[in-house]
Amino acid sequence: MDHLIRGIGMNDEIRIFSVDTTETVNEAVERHGAYPTAAAALGRTMTAGLMMGAMLKNEEKVTVTVQGGGPIGAIVVDSNAKGKVRGYLGNPQVHFPLNNAGKLDVRRAVGTDGFVNVAKDIGLKEHFTGSTEIVSGEIGEDFSYYFYASEQVPSIVALGVLVNPDNTIKSAGGFIIQVMPGASDETMAFLDERAKEMTPVSKLIDQGLSPQEIIDEAIGGENWRGLDEMPVEFECSCSKERFINAIASLDPSEIVAMIKEDGGAEADCHFCRNKVWIEKEELQELITH
Repeated sequence: MDHLIRGIGMNDEIRIFSVDTTETVNEAVERHGAYPTAAAALGRTMTAGLMMGAMLKNEEKVTVTVQGGGPIGAIVVDSNAKGKVRGYLGNPQVHFPLNNAGKLDVRRAVGTDGFVNVAKDIGLKEHFTGSTEIVSGEIGEDFSYYFYASEQVPSIVALGVLVNPDNTIKSAGGFIIQVMPGASDETMAFLDERAKEMTPVSKLIDQGLSPQEIIDEAIGGENWRGLDEMPVEFECSCSKERFINAIASLDPSEIVAMIKEDGGAEADCHFCRNKVWIEKEELQELITH
């Protein structure tokens, strides 16, 4: 099963998250019927979202939206502190020829004119929200910029998704290394240097390296230690009850129209693509209450 590790290093001046998301992303891609370029964009965003969820605790959760103005539309990912994630994108049927570097052209699919928006539900009345402009469309760099500009946390964000010819996911994962307040200039300089030399994370995943081994490769095994790990997976929180509650908020005339025209209502979850049929009797109850 996919799993995520948390660690600290460099005299406790950095914190580390590293995750294998191959099965998790594959399930999302399969549910949405995503083409390779769209699949890579969704997978990278889900991988980042999972690690951001792991930065939270208890019942807290985070929603990430990447909207770059490109043909795939918005990518929306929900994640929580327990390793559960779900995601969808506006148009999953987007694919382009490989870019000049021979890689999936995620930048072209995502677009470069838009924003990364993060909303954290930490159990307070008001959600914490932060938003930064998209700086590359490759997603990893965009999250690095988000952490630096919105949360004032210098971060290395590396995300990778490799797609098989049959549109299944060969491998997916990534890591986030964050500099803690008060970190020394030496630590900052070391990370800057390593960031320039790092092997692309998709190559490391493709070589079969575990989340631990990827961090060893990135900064050296002697420079960090693991704290804990947890399984991660795709999980959707949709339910018939939630769909009914959403319909209940509509104007009664709209509910009457559903009954007359369709004899009920079909609800389709954006995140997991599950369809739920709501009987006309259930709809009538909403009007009479």
